[in-house]
Amino acid sequence: MEISETPLAVRHPRSLPGRIFDLLSGFGLATITLLLLGQLTWFATLEQIDNGLYPTLTKYFSWKSVYLIPEINGKIIPLPLPGGYWVCAVLLVNLILGGIIRIRKGWKHVGNLVAHFGIIFMLIGGGVSHHFSERGNMAVGEGESSNVAEDYFEYVVEVAEIKDGKPEKIQVIRGRDIDDLKDARLRTFNLPDMPFDLQVTGYLENAVPVAATERAPDHEQLVADGYFLMEKPKLAVAEEAERFTAGCYARILNRDGSKGEPFLLAGASFHPFSYRFEDRVFTVDMRKRLWPMPFTLKLDRFTAAFHPGTMRPSKFVSEVTRRENGGEAKVTIQMNEPMRYEGLTFFQASYGPPGAGPGEKMYSVFEVVRNPADQWPKYSLIIVAIGMAITFLIKLGSFLGSGSRKQRHV
Repeated sequence: MEISETPLAVRHPRSLPGRIFDLLSGFGLATITLLLLGQLTWFATLEQIDNGLYPTLTKYFSWKSVYLIPEINGKIIPLPLPGGYWVCAVLLVNLILGGIIRIRKGWKHVGNLVAHFGIIFMLIGGGVSHHFSERGNMAVGEGESSNVAEDYFEYVVEVAEIKDGKPEKIQVIRGRDIDDLKDARLRTFNLPDMPFDLQVTGYLENAVPVAATERAPDHEQLVADGYFLMEKPKLAVAEEAERFTAGCYARILNRDGSKGEPFLLAGASFHPFSYRFEDRVFTVDMRKRLWPMPFTLKLDRFTAAFHPGTMRPSKFVSEVTRRENGGEAKVTIQMNEPMRYEGLTFFQASYGPPGAGPGEKMYSVFEVVRNPADQWPKYSLIIVAIGMAITFLIKLGSFLGSGSRKQRHV
């Protein structure tokens, strides 16, 4: 009798690209990233109590933060963690490869696909908001108008020529171009509309100018015209970042190769630095960035209601007129009911003056947000809900169908 044997199939080892794909699309990586995000959120929640919301968000979730070490109640936790931005980026890759490409296909898995797409859409929206959103505020008095908002956080350097008492040919050096110039790092900025260039160094995120005659420099800071920049103490960093006052040192570089003396620029200064070239006058100033609105907003009337027996506001209402291209529109902005127009969102943020009496003129403060992904979180949640509903209905249909088949069999 002859016995034939079928040789076992030889299993070839997975290629390197295949192993990388398996790693990036695997459920294990998804679990690790979700656990890391939970841990980062927990540490950030604790740390923001002492350090403020914006500095903590920047430390834990900025794209510049590759890794971080938590610090709770002034004590360093010896646990290096990856930055939340990059953990979300890895999770995004994992969802695309595992939740869209690798996942089982078929009508039974349509709901899972839709839900995964909704989560991917949410992560992408977070990235768009992180890189492209702008936040500022606009304070408008009753009966007054404004068409510019002031950025909450970004300090810029403005160079202008003064003609007839007014600034002209304003050139702006953005904060992202100077905020890395710590200590002795310096950078030269070409100013084509000016007869000179500008060199900037020694940037500090939160500092005040101090007279060297009142207090000697404690870290060998550069003294310019009798003043130096003193970084605010650690306790002051717990303030919200919109209260920070940045500072730096600058120097005029003339086109003939000569250099001016270093001078100090600070957000806490009341006057800009003035420079005369022949019969022309120029100013160099550091201030929070202004960005123009595509329309003018006039505050017609502001009212506020308070909880009985307290000064806690229950409702802010601003009745405004939006003017553009010769036309007008009446709009009401109040708590939880912002004005959305031309890609901008105006929230009712606060008001003043504090403790104003009857008949006193009021002003309203609007938070202005330009965010291309403003509504994306809402849309992503709707998509996820639809995906979960589809999955539930398919499972319910399968359960009811299997029960009917069992009854017919009996």
